Amino acid sequence: MDKVSVKLTVYFEDPFWAGVFERRGEGKLSVCKVTFGSEPKEYEVNEFLLKNYYRLRFSPVVASEARKSAHNPKRAQREAHRQTESVGIGTKSQQALKLQQEQFKTERMTKSRERHEAEKERRFELKQQKKKKKHRGR
Repeated sequence: MDKVSVKLTVYFEDPFWAGVFERRGEGKLSVCKVTFGSEPKEYEVNEFLLKNYYRLRFSPVVASEARKSAHNPKRAQREAHRQTESVGIGTKSQQALKLQQEQFKTERMTKSRERHEAEKERRFELKQQKKKKKHRGR
């Protein structure tokens, strides 16, 4: 059975609060960034997670090494303290977010290009019909 872990990091990104969902499993990492607006309360984050987790659009999968969990309680406490002090998101997460952003950008560009080409073709057809109409003397 596969073991998948999900981690949420909430941080302040001027002027809004943002959250980064990191989903790790089978040595792979995918990330999703969510903007909360004002500082979210714990219960608001929990409610958001329960309602919207399956609607989140995660980035394409990035290879990531699996971390060993610390069994020493003092080490785990130190690690938790380090994570709460750190600002921002991990570099792997940033890479995954950038990859997702690039993917959305290329999708947007292709749709825009197709729309532009269709409009150009439509205008050309209208001009051709107008020419034919004029040529026939109508």
